[in-house]
Amino acid sequence: QVQLVESGGGLVQAGDSLRLSCVYSGGTHRDDGMGWFRQAPGMEREFVAAIRLSGAGAWYGDSVNGRFAISRDNAKNTVFLQMNSLKPEDTAVYYCGLRRGRAISAILRDYHQYTDWGQGTQVTVSS
Repeated sequence: QVQLVESGGGLVQAGDSLRLSCVYSGGTHRDDGMGWFRQAPGMEREFVAAIRLSGAGAWYGDSVNGRFAISRDNAKNTVFLQMNSLKPEDTAVYYCGLRRGRAISAILRDYHQYTDWGQGTQVTVSS
């Protein structure tokens, strides 16, 4: 059983930056994928970014591409999401998830494919 714990959310102003962290514990494999998704009230969970724990490949949602960056530190069992140039529309609860096994990007973009989730961290961007 993998446990995921997110942190780093908060209240910021438009244009500011935040870095989210997701610490994972339990059995993982280098081919597994870790993804960041977000969910605003009344909305479906939206893909933000994903990375393989091997570091081979990183993918981004269209709305964050060029502003957000995903990275991982396997020695610390942590995946990061650096968020720059934040906008009010980035306001949501951010979740990290684990997708077991090697997968193409289309699979990693689909939250239904993830088996383990953290509790989420709130990001609020004021205008």
